[in-house]
Amino acid sequence: MDHIFLNSITTDAIDLPVLNDSGIKADVLRLDRIHPFIPGNKWFKLRYYLDDVIRCGKKKIITFGGAWSNHIIATAAISRSYGLQATGIIRGERPAIISSTLQQAKALGMQLVFISREEYKQKKVPPGSGNDHYIINEGGYGKKGAEGAATILEHCERNNYTHIACATGTGTMAAGLAMEAGKKIQVIAVSVLKGHDDLASNIFALTGKTKTNTRVIHDYHFGGYAKHTPALLNFMNDLYRQTSVPTDFVYTGKLFYGIADMAAKKYFAPGSRLLLIHSGGIQGNTSLDNGTLIF
Repeated sequence: MDHIFLNSITTDAIDLPVLNDSGIKADVLRLDRIHPFIPGNKWFKLRYYLDDVIRCGKKKIITFGGAWSNHIIATAAISRSYGLQATGIIRGERPAIISSTLQQAKALGMQLVFISREEYKQKKVPPGSGNDHYIINEGGYGKKGAEGAATILEHCERNNYTHIACATGTGTMAAGLAMEAGKKIQVIAVSVLKGHDDLASNIFALTGKTKTNTRVIHDYHFGGYAKHTPALLNFMNDLYRQTSVPTDFVYTGKLFYGIADMAAKKYFAPGSRLLLIHSGGIQGNTSLDNGTLIF
C-alpha cells in the first residue's frame, strides 16, 4: 500500500509576511495529500502496528477515539484495505445523530461501541470481544506508533532544517520526529490539549533516549482539544488566502498559528529554516457551520 499513499507527498515553501519579516524560511511537508481517509501522520503511526497484526495472525483491530477522531476513520479505512475487522471504542454516550467522521468510519465497516467517559478513561474492551483481536491505543500511542512516525522524515531533506514543528495530541508523532531528527534539529511540539502536563514525559518515554532536542509548547490550544476561537478561524482563512494550504481547527491550524506567533515574538533566530508537518485531518472541519472557512 505504501506506493499508493506516499508518492503524493510534497515539500512546499510557504510565504508568510511574519516569517519573511523575521528572516525565516519555512516549508510544509504535505502529508495531508496521501489519502482521503488515511491522511497525514495516521498511516505512518499505524504502519508497524499493522505489520504486527499480520505477524500475530489477528483478524480484528480494536482502538479508541472521540466523535471527530482522525485516528478512528484512518483505522477503519486501513482495516478495510487489509481485510480486517475493526471496532472503534468511542468516548461518550451515543448521540441521536453521530458525527460525519463516525458515519464514514461505519460506512468503511467499523463497528462503533459508545461508552461513558469514565469507562473510556479505563480503556475498557467490550465483553465478548474474544481473543482474536489486536488493541491499538488512542492516536496510535506507543513505541510502534513512534517508530512509524519516525519514517515521516524519510520524505524530506531533514538536514536542510533547523527546526521541525508539528501539532501533537498524544505525543506519538513528536516522539518519532525526535527519534529521527538528531541533536542539531529542534523538534517543536505544539500541544492541542489544555493542561496536558504529562506530554513532555510521554514523548520522552517513547523515544527511548536519555535526551532529545525537543520543546513542547502549551500556549496554542485555544481552550482545549477541538476548541477554537474566531481568531484561530480567521487565521486559518488568511493562511489559505496567502498560501493555499488548508488546515483544520483541531491540529494544523493551531500549529501554523503557533509558529507564526512564535516568529513574531522572535523565538526563531534570523536564518532559521523550519519544516512544518501537515498531519492532515481536514475532515474535522465539517463540524463547523457552512461558510465558516473559505476552503
